[in-house]
Amino acid sequence: MTATIDNQKAKEAYFTASQRQLIWARFKKQRAAMIAATVLVVLILSGIFAPFLSPYDPTAAGRDKDYLNGAPQIPQFCDKNGCSARPFLHGVTRERSLATNFRWVEKVNEDERRYIQFFVRGDKYKLFGFIPGDIHLFGVDQGYVHLFGTDSAGKDIFSRTLHAVWTSLQVGTLGVMISFVLALAIGGVAGYYGGMVDSVIQMITDAIRTVPAIPLFMAIAAFIPPEWSAETRFFVITAILGLVGWPTLARRVRTHLLTERNQEYVLAAKLCGASPGHIIRRHLLPSFTSYIIVDLVISFPYMVLSETALSFIGLGLKDPVNSLGVMLQNVTKADVLLNYQWYFIPVIFFVVLVMSFVFVGDGLRDAADPYSETRK
Repeated sequence: MTATIDNQKAKEAYFTASQRQLIWARFKKQRAAMIAATVLVVLILSGIFAPFLSPYDPTAAGRDKDYLNGAPQIPQFCDKNGCSARPFLHGVTRERSLATNFRWVEKVNEDERRYIQFFVRGDKYKLFGFIPGDIHLFGVDQGYVHLFGTDSAGKDIFSRTLHAVWTSLQVGTLGVMISFVLALAIGGVAGYYGGMVDSVIQMITDAIRTVPAIPLFMAIAAFIPPEWSAETRFFVITAILGLVGWPTLARRVRTHLLTERNQEYVLAAKLCGASPGHIIRRHLLPSFTSYIIVDLVISFPYMVLSETALSFIGLGLKDPVNSLGVMLQNVTKADVLLNYQWYFIPVIFFVVLVMSFVFVGDGLRDAADPYSETRK
């Protein structure tokens, strides 16, 4: 009897649930998408709180001049002298070695312990861009700690990676929002009016889609003044990514509105005297909301990939801005491939970030499709 009542309640909850609740219920059933969503949330939070989580300033102001191209330092609890409840590092001295063609060689002093401390004061920062602070999650009582090692300038790669993730997410967010607004406006007008208006807009859309991206960015990079600041380049690259990324979503919005504009609820709104803008904004686009959200999530990895690719080939962001593309510029050097493999750690974060977006987008796409379960 109890099981029957529970089944009846479950059926009632299903038939009375909103579209958002149904999408969330179907999304939770997909294990890969849920794992990717968890990883994505962790990456986003680590990027947002990067100034607090990273022990040092990611720019030259926080560099360790005595540990250039230094290997990663892994905290440990035990050594030959016994174990400790607190994680620690051994002291490291560096010297030139004839056996390695006078490269730096680290010698570990196992008799010296430098203990990891939490919530320590260090380099000043502004959380969210306006909240001043100088408390960092961890540090050491003496010297520096470099979990991912350092680069050729002595900058901490762990700190740079967290800030780079946040920069790439900012570029993706702003680029997607610009393309989102343009796609809704242009696609909405084309789909609602149709006819000659639709034909003209589609010609413009097709013309923009046929423009090759790399030659376009190379031409733009040639005209960017070298005296522009890093912030100016950031906003210009973001705006360009958004301006060339709207046609795909615009065509989807246009197709949906072409099929929906003759429905009874649209005709009723017209008879009530509603303006075209009101009908598109309040009636047509909300019926397409779930698919728009899915398209936005799927567009994120492409924006991040575009920014990374442009920065990687020298056409996008540059130092002192920390982005994944800027950090990946160094991994192509032969010296890095042979001797400094820890430079590839940001590559792992880049792959995980993009794949998380892809899995979450695929999961949302299946969850937003009410017929996805019947086709399986």
